[in-house]
Amino acid sequence: MADKLDELNALAFSIYENRGVYALLIGSGVSRAAQIPTGWEIILDLTKRIAALEQAGEQEDWAEWYQGRFGKEPNYSDLLDVLSHSQDERRAILHRYIEPTEADLEEGRKLPTKAHRAVARLVRDGFIRVIITTNFDRLLENALRDEGVEPTVIKSDDDLKGAVPLIHSRCYVIKIHGDYLDTRIRNTEAELTGYSEAMNSLLDRILDEHGLIVCGWSADWDHALRAVITRAPNRRYPLFWASRGEPSATALDVINQRAGKVIPISDADGFFEKIQRKVEVQAALQRPNPASMDLLVASAKKYLSKPEFRIQLHDLVMDEVRRLKQHMADSKLGTDGDWSPEEFKARVALYESRSEPLIRLFAVLGRWGDGNELGLTTEILREFGAPSVHGGLMPWIHLRRYPAVLLLYAYGIAALRTGRLKTLYQWLTTKIQTENRSEQLPAVQELFLWAWDGGDNNYWDQLYGSKKKTPLSDHLHELLGRYMEDYFISKDEFTRGFERFEVLGSLAHTSTYTTIENLKQELSTTGPGARGHVWAPLGRTSWNNQIKETLFSELSEIALRDQLAKAGFGKGSSEFLDLAFQSLRKGMGRLSW
Repeated sequence: MADKLDELNALAFSIYENRGVYALLIGSGVSRAAQIPTGWEIILDLTKRIAALEQAGEQEDWAEWYQGRFGKEPNYSDLLDVLSHSQDERRAILHRYIEPTEADLEEGRKLPTKAHRAVARLVRDGFIRVIITTNFDRLLENALRDEGVEPTVIKSDDDLKGAVPLIHSRCYVIKIHGDYLDTRIRNTEAELTGYSEAMNSLLDRILDEHGLIVCGWSADWDHALRAVITRAPNRRYPLFWASRGEPSATALDVINQRAGKVIPISDADGFFEKIQRKVEVQAALQRPNPASMDLLVASAKKYLSKPEFRIQLHDLVMDEVRRLKQHMADSKLGTDGDWSPEEFKARVALYESRSEPLIRLFAVLGRWGDGNELGLTTEILREFGAPSVHGGLMPWIHLRRYPAVLLLYAYGIAALRTGRLKTLYQWLTTKIQTENRSEQLPAVQELFLWAWDGGDNNYWDQLYGSKKKTPLSDHLHELLGRYMEDYFISKDEFTRGFERFEVLGSLAHTSTYTTIENLKQELSTTGPGARGHVWAPLGRTSWNNQIKETLFSELSEIALRDQLAKAGFGKGSSEFLDLAFQSLRKGMGRLSW
């Protein structure tokens, strides 16, 4: 047996275990497979075109010819000024080098490479958040957007001034040489000797707080970037240098100063694809086996079908309860430790993978149960919904109840799918132990959206890297859609079921949180500072006016309203329901676009 992992496997393992800790430094070698020229190659080509106009003939060194002819080094901006007379003309010249023609598209040229795609998947899954690149093309940004990631792109000091803070961005792309459509692109030796104070400050912070993975960068020409890397005081996370052949003497000097590790590669495509696959395998090992999950669901359906299997059903569910409790004792889910967006995302993912078997069981019980299972499910909800620890960091304490939130949704959505309104109301109003332990409150006041202490938007915005109106609701919709898609005809039908559940959850909250007198008073209050409605946690339906109006139109129909009242919503009062719907619509109006 080998004494240690090879460097490639060690890197993949470290990326998985230290989500978001590594930054990438990507050079021109990563775009080479796309047949995108480097900035210097474009400068030399533009120089040759000027020489051709002046009938200078063939030259051994085009940069030297330009220096002799114009008295200075060839510069990107100067060359474009000579060859064009307007911004549109400059853009047209640059498009020829960067943008794919129809022939390029047919041949697969000037498109994101396999390396770009693999990096984008690592970003999508939260393993990489910061990318420094010397490339001025937009292949990386295009690959990220194809994976649903909108990066924060920094290509100049101007971008830095209005940029989202690094900690709040899902992906930061720092284009230290600029962007090809910005004539301030940096390419000459003089341009590469130093950065602005603002850019140096950002790069110093990144190199201090992150490990670094280098690929496609020679280190020979970028004096300022070499200085940033070598002066970084942090040695908590290592430097990995992917290299085709032996690194140059300059690169070896940087590697040795950072005690870096060299990973031999054949090309950037193979390197990043291998890394991404290895990280993906590590993540897959943490998820339940799909075959065993199918067997679990099938067993639950079988045991639900006949009363004589009630003991087997109970044992099946309780086995998963015990497993989840064991998983929650894992030190990775303890309440100590510092806050970071990466740690929050890692914990959320771990809670979800560990809770998945029980979530799927609760969906089966909600969908095919007859009410006899309600005693068991409420007992389990109370168990996971009760505060279990009191010491530690508050976000980690709040997340301990996240499995209960997932169970609340899974059973509730499934029960609503079959029209079990009375069961749904009983479920949503299950009494849950509160923080002070001397009081119990309905589940919708403890575990539903903003009513849950862990439902703060500032937490859940971390999953998206930007501020959203309902980030927790959006995430639950995405997650549970994967778990419960088989119970609905289509994804759109699941979305409608999900949003009906959240509206009824908000209605149940109003039903248990306030009185009819208070509703009348709040709805009649006008003037500056008046809220005009009773507070309630609200989901993603709030900001979609079309869906919102359709839902409220359905729920306001007399027949359905009477069924809701009979089930317990609105304290059994049609008048209360009418007022509650008015209040919810006003509250949602504040979140609309």
